Amino acid sequence: MSLKLIISVFFISFFTSISIAQVTYKDVAPIFYSRCTSCHNQYSHGVPLLNYSEVLSYASTIRSYLNTDYMPPWKPDTNYTRFTHEHIITQTEKTAILNWIANGAAKGDTTLAPTAPVYTRYQLAGTPNLELKIPTFVSNASTTDSHISFALPTGLTQDNIIRAFEVVAGNPSIVHHVVISIDTTGTQTSNLTGNNAFPPSGNIIIGGYAPGANPCVYPGQTSLKIGSKLKAGSNIMLNIHYPAGTAGQVDSTKIRIYFYPTGTSGVRLIKITGMKNGTLNIPANTVDTFTAQSATITKAMSIFSTFPHSHYLCTQVLNYACTPTDTIPLIKINNWDFNFQGYYTFRRLVKVDASYKLFAKHVYDNTTQNPNNPSNPPVNVVFGPSSSNEMLLDTYLYIDYQPGDEFINVDSLLSQDSLLATSIKQNMPFAKNINNYVYPNPNKGFFIISSDEGSKFIEISDMLGNVIYQTTSDEENHYVNLADKSPPGVYFVKITSVTNRISVMKIIIQ
Repeated sequence: MSLKLIISVFFISFFTSISIAQVTYKDVAPIFYSRCTSCHNQYSHGVPLLNYSEVLSYASTIRSYLNTDYMPPWKPDTNYTRFTHEHIITQTEKTAILNWIANGAAKGDTTLAPTAPVYTRYQLAGTPNLELKIPTFVSNASTTDSHISFALPTGLTQDNIIRAFEVVAGNPSIVHHVVISIDTTGTQTSNLTGNNAFPPSGNIIIGGYAPGANPCVYPGQTSLKIGSKLKAGSNIMLNIHYPAGTAGQVDSTKIRIYFYPTGTSGVRLIKITGMKNGTLNIPANTVDTFTAQSATITKAMSIFSTFPHSHYLCTQVLNYACTPTDTIPLIKINNWDFNFQGYYTFRRLVKVDASYKLFAKHVYDNTTQNPNNPSNPPVNVVFGPSSSNEMLLDTYLYIDYQPGDEFINVDSLLSQDSLLATSIKQNMPFAKNINNYVYPNPNKGFFIISSDEGSKFIEISDMLGNVIYQTTSDEENHYVNLADKSPPGVYFVKITSVTNRISVMKIIIQ
């Protein structure tokens, strides 16, 4: 599902023209629903923020986290590259929440707030083709983190192509993150010692999980079909990170896997590449920069997603593809945080031609100025699998390039994917037409028009054709407030792009 469907927000456009005293929970509730609750619900690690009482209980923490940009925990620089499912908040939205809290977090009439999203344990619709669960495991992470590798035999007797999968944490409060890979030999076994920070050598990494993360869904439409091959007899490997202090707590994490129907044609298989620097040596009380690069690319590729990886000393990450005369930006993280690493899917496939190299640069701060440094006083740190060591290991999932790949809007394809028929989509309907959306629908006069048309003319009319609202907008998310201006009824939103492309959507104001 596209970010603009699961974390879009609507904001009262006349907020600045009314007194702060009038702002109540109903005015900021949509921001919490759209920007926070995908991670902060009853099935995630974060504390629930689904109603006024829950928000009020953590108001001071919310204020602190917003002021320090600790939340939402989206680390990639959106001025460098854009990804699907971005967990971000606009300055306008942030200011609205902070002002509301500063002025007493007024409750008001909560029945006027939009309906809260209803979350379920599973994010993917339908019944998976394969569901694998780890044996009940008691965490052994007492004073240090544990990284446990679970080998889960698939029992498959024929090859399949993975279309989508999701990891469901058995105990979300102790599952920090999971790296998912395929052991094509089917011979590897579980390693429960706790010091296996990365999957065994030779495994094919296909994705990851962190609290609040979206499931991995490969586009499966006619314009783009992508999948990962799962050979008969393979093992699925789940490498699970349990944080220090969780010893004694029980977990039973599982993975739900969906296959393409047998015989599906035209599926392009995912491949993996990356960069590694295994010579890291970071003396105590130093700040060092280390780099890595790939071999020269010999065949053009279309990059689908990336997974940069380091531990606690890392503070910055920069990845790009380059030749002596050109640079293609891939990912930039200005404030790396090991606790909020993730897999990032590009909004559009990124074409990287033959003759380019992939390049990575990581900065490591092994001083007392780094609040994430696990050692005080600092100690010498080298490359290693334990989180008390360090890593530079950045990977990419890609497909072989075909002409036109760079014009494929992955974000749009995923937003319309039937596998992502989550409870949010069912509970908060939206009107859609091509790549344009109105959310929520029905609504009480407050809604957002989300469009990738760029500059566009927006016109809203009633059933008799009377125009009640019109404007020109360059914003991807345009906020509309028709409350107290239009009676309940059916209306039509018309979007005209600069190229005269027209979309018309029906909405209901209650």
